Amino acid sequence: MKFLNIIVFFSLLLVFSCKNDAVNLSELTEISDEIKKEMAPDNRIELFDIDFKNNNKMIVLSGKTTSKMALQMLIDSLKKRNIYIENKVRVLPDTAVGSQQFAVAKNSVINIRSDAKHSAELGTQALLGMSLKVLDKEGDFYQIQTPDKYISWVDKGGIVRMTKTEFDVWNTSKKVIFTEIFGFIYKEKSVENGIVSDISLGGILQYLDEDTNFYQVKMPDNTVGFLKKNEGILYENWLQTVIPSEENIELFAKKMEGFPYLWGGTSAKGMDCSGFTKMVYLMNGFVIPRDASQQINAGKTVDENSTFSDLQKGDLLFFGKKATENYKQKVTHVGIWLGNDKQEFIHASGNVHISSMESTQPHFDELNKNRYLGSRRYLGEKDAQIVDLKTTIGLKE
Repeated sequence: MKFLNIIVFFSLLLVFSCKNDAVNLSELTEISDEIKKEMAPDNRIELFDIDFKNNNKMIVLSGKTTSKMALQMLIDSLKKRNIYIENKVRVLPDTAVGSQQFAVAKNSVINIRSDAKHSAELGTQALLGMSLKVLDKEGDFYQIQTPDKYISWVDKGGIVRMTKTEFDVWNTSKKVIFTEIFGFIYKEKSVENGIVSDISLGGILQYLDEDTNFYQVKMPDNTVGFLKKNEGILYENWLQTVIPSEENIELFAKKMEGFPYLWGGTSAKGMDCSGFTKMVYLMNGFVIPRDASQQINAGKTVDENSTFSDLQKGDLLFFGKKATENYKQKVTHVGIWLGNDKQEFIHASGNVHISSMESTQPHFDELNKNRYLGSRRYLGEKDAQIVDLKTTIGLKE
């Protein structure tokens, strides 16, 4: 249906003039906007920013995109109108990052920002050992894409850049996942002789060796250290044993109770509402969309009557501003349903805590009940936006 809509749109455009000196650049912008709407509607996960300039009866295309298909559709549409073009659009990743088009997070938590500067808004975070795509470079910052496809910027000190070959070696190597809230990687098989790095829930390290008490591990920058064996598990074994159930969703959600709220945070060091739900599902073996406004588009719609009666533990509840005649619905918050006779849900607001939809309860959340928009079920649902880690290793090219 998507491509049919675009074909119809392009057919209508043939009624426009077809000489470059008669081309209205705003018409070209309309074509580009329509393609963006269909092929790259969310610039958080796909870039399609194209500019047009009329230069000696030649239309010059500039800007950048991560979608070769969308760009080709634009070029084809212009050629059908007999418009002469010069294509200067950058398809990312390109020569700005060279052959090192992949990376791995090398600190316990790396801060990934909305723009290429330290003062920019925190957009998301990545955990130690997380696989990343590298798209662009600006000064000391790299534009990267996380496993949930979120695009933003990180300073060079937070990552180890890799070629495809090096990246494949990292992704296919034997690994250990850290399963406690906080801990350390030690210089030796002793907690007394110095620390290599801290590590937090979900961090991943390359496995080298083990004895009764410690794993010998390697960090993405090849630093070797030791992790207490009772704080981690072989990643392969973890994937085989983790059971994405209602009970385990509740277990990990409550394990994070009291964690501080941090706008843009997705780690034990601080998390926003969607960062919390994302982290809970990650520790149950799933990569889900980053933001609440993206999470509401995944999974299966439940509780259509907004009575909380057909919700199951682990369902995501969404809150915000309801649609009106003049405005679209706006999702601003998300939590996880726990159920029981208290109608409880857990969410990150101020910190991670449990609230209730039942007015007789002391932790009744009147604000969120009044702005409740609906719920989605992820457990047991097949959805391209809900990635089961048991079926994938690292990132695909």
